[in-house]
Amino acid sequence: MSADDELFLIGCGGPAPSPAPSAERMGFKAWNLARMAALGLPVPPAFVLGTAWCADPERRRRASLPATWAPGLQALQAGLASPLQFGDARRPLLLSVRSGAPVSMPGMMETLLNIGLCDATVPGLLRLTGQPRLVWDAYRRLVASYGEVVAGLDAALFEAPAASLGAPRDERDLDFAELRELTRQHLKAFAQAAGRPFPQDPGQQLAEAIAAVLASWQAPKAVEYRRLHRLPDTLGTAVTVQAMVFGNAGGRSGAGVGFTRDPSSGEPEPWVDFLFNAQGEDVVSGRRSAQGHEALANVLPDCWAQLVLATHTLEQQLGDMQDFEFTVQEGTLYLLQTRSGKRSAYATARIALDMLDQGLISAEEALRRTAGLGPEQLSQRRVLAADGQALAPAALAASASPGVVSGALALDEAAARSLVAQGRPVVLVRRDAETSDIATLELAGGLLTQRGARTSHAAVVARQMGKVCLVGCETLQIDLAARRIQLGPLTLHEGDTLSLDGHQGQVYAGAVQTRDELPQALLQRLDTLRGAGKPGAGG
Repeated sequence: MSADDELFLIGCGGPAPSPAPSAERMGFKAWNLARMAALGLPVPPAFVLGTAWCADPERRRRASLPATWAPGLQALQAGLASPLQFGDARRPLLLSVRSGAPVSMPGMMETLLNIGLCDATVPGLLRLTGQPRLVWDAYRRLVASYGEVVAGLDAALFEAPAASLGAPRDERDLDFAELRELTRQHLKAFAQAAGRPFPQDPGQQLAEAIAAVLASWQAPKAVEYRRLHRLPDTLGTAVTVQAMVFGNAGGRSGAGVGFTRDPSSGEPEPWVDFLFNAQGEDVVSGRRSAQGHEALANVLPDCWAQLVLATHTLEQQLGDMQDFEFTVQEGTLYLLQTRSGKRSAYATARIALDMLDQGLISAEEALRRTAGLGPEQLSQRRVLAADGQALAPAALAASASPGVVSGALALDEAAARSLVAQGRPVVLVRRDAETSDIATLELAGGLLTQRGARTSHAAVVARQMGKVCLVGCETLQIDLAARRIQLGPLTLHEGDTLSLDGHQGQVYAGAVQTRDELPQALLQRLDTLRGAGKPGAGG
């Protein structure tokens, strides 16, 4: 294998590769995964097809061939604590296939979970786990995601049967018999819409998943993200193939995403979204609402304590606030990703100053991180009470990004562009917090969603773009046909003015009065830092 066609191993044992891998060669996600494994943190074993495989169509084609990935799969299986084998009918190993560019691009490319599950491996996984609900839930998820990502089918094709079968319950409340029936419906829908049966060969599934993840580098949302952030198209994405761990294994399992500190305020406490009996895509996709960490801490206190300790280790070793993903399988914690977290300007300043005080970074690094931050950038807009009386919000939601914004209600990109062309600021209102809305979000001043978690990829992107973002507004109902929304009993039509308070998680009908507040204490700390950094300071 040439230097341009590299394969890396994570947590699989054996000697370290030479020369040492880099984020540029193995993708930032895999690079940090390897660093976590080296720190002794609980990371499932994986192999990585480096970013060079994304360079051109011929390399992408070769990357999906079994001859390319088979050595990595063998090493991954050797690194497992139990003798699972990919494609084995009795002891099947399932895999996740994830993207990862040399720079963080949250949610812009694709991930596939549960690769290797098929009619032949279902009985083996049933015997291994003793959990029919887990098995059928994983299978129906695979068929739906595979249809969307690999076959290019509309997600609604799979969402509608799930909603019909489960109504009014959440999918996570379905029993194994209902999930088995849902899987059969998904398999039928896939075959009809794709013009071919869902692939029952695990090797074919893996090959096509690798090809789809590499192809997602050219997805419109990924291209748009690179344009907005002036990233070269030549970076490419790596592909990380990792042993599956199951957050959908019952009441002592779940999936979560978190930040080692509050990305809005900089408060030095973990900021976590978690869903019991769920897989990671439920949290980051923006199609589900999630709970805070309190439920995890109450139900699985030992797991929560281990996670908090891991967040301290990550900050001490990596020297920055981290955005991390994790899975809990039957009370056992696994870390799946970490990266420097996107944060507000206010949080940027506070975190840098706090980390300097804690000895985690140098004064020079704190100066670098806070360069360009002053009163204008750190000023915080607040809702001003009318005649001294607190305003009554029309709805409440989870705050994912701070600030206050008022604008004309827009339900899609076409409406947003039309309203902007009229010179009106816009608030985008959507059912889900999805990264496919990135071009529309660039036009808007804020985002309000019916579903979604604070840590969903779209919320992370909104925070990075400086947009006010509220998610999981339970009383919000959207009627696209009538071009209107309901906020409880209140009806608003597209074009009506809507206001979002990202500090308090409140939604208002109409415009609100605001005032700008300067964080005097934080500005004083910055002045002290910059005074100490001047030549001759300190005598």
